[in-house]
Amino acid sequence: MIESVKLQNFGPLSDVAWSGLGKINLVIGGNGSGKTFLLKSLYSAMRTVEEYRRGNVEETSSEILVKKLRWTFQGDKIGDLVAKGADKNLRFDMHVDGSHFMYTYGKDTVKQIGLVENNVPPRDSNSIFLPAKEVLSLLDIILKSREDDKVFGFDDTYLDLARALRQAGRGGRNYQVFADSRRQLEELLGGKIEDRDGSGNWQFKAGKYRFPLGVTAEGIKKIAILDTLLSNRFLDPQSVVFIDEAEAALHPVAISRFLDIIAALADCGIQFFLSSHSYFVVKKLFLIAQEKQMSIPVLSGNVNGWHASDLIDEMPDNPILSESVRLYEQEVELSLG
Repeated sequence: MIESVKLQNFGPLSDVAWSGLGKINLVIGGNGSGKTFLLKSLYSAMRTVEEYRRGNVEETSSEILVKKLRWTFQGDKIGDLVAKGADKNLRFDMHVDGSHFMYTYGKDTVKQIGLVENNVPPRDSNSIFLPAKEVLSLLDIILKSREDDKVFGFDDTYLDLARALRQAGRGGRNYQVFADSRRQLEELLGGKIEDRDGSGNWQFKAGKYRFPLGVTAEGIKKIAILDTLLSNRFLDPQSVVFIDEAEAALHPVAISRFLDIIAALADCGIQFFLSSHSYFVVKKLFLIAQEKQMSIPVLSGNVNGWHASDLIDEMPDNPILSESVRLYEQEVELSLG
């Protein structure tokens, strides 16, 4: 799993160092703070490591990385990712299972990175990025836009996810914890979403009734994505899953149960990186950390930069959480007169 990451002059992330990472890792901060940017930088690096020497791909790590950065961040040149006004190069360092992956380049870089060090052994497992917006109803549009039209719009996180959701399932026994988690997901959904004939005709099945995807709630479709990736075996216990805005489209009870399922999958081995600006998500993960005595590292962004902490020790100091507490205290004062 990813053990540490360090970014310098990477877009809005001028200097971020995060070490001692665990099975569940949380990034919190306001809109525009760089949460999604950080997750996408990690995802681009992990997909580069995974695609290198996989199958018949003969590209170098540098060639794969350039394409992942360009199509994930969607700029005319990857040099645009260098922090504005920075007098030094962009640099990314990551340690995975004791091995080092690193690259650096300057603002004038277009399509070639001069220095890439990839000492991570080839991986059979897959990483995946779950955007805040659901994608099941957009699969055909995403695939056509990227594979046929080859235009910017849907970045690589969407394309990779669309391809993963279209991946056919494999027979044989699956991991028991995956089967247990899928049962919990089905209970949470009150049914299940399935592509009956593999043609992209997704439907929500509740008991003996089936409903078109277009009339199915956004939260149901979001949770169904994780269920599908477990069932078609795109994910395994060595996978890394990035979830942007884990609370999006879910009501509080669903968020709580969804995070319990994530904790069970983390116990199995899957590593999660979640971004959020929800007090409810942070509080629930804090309770999971206390109950399981489980390290859940947190990277908290504010006007003074980024601060690392761990939910097994404390709730993080962050303006979003402080505002939530302030509103609660104000409500109590009003109710007491």
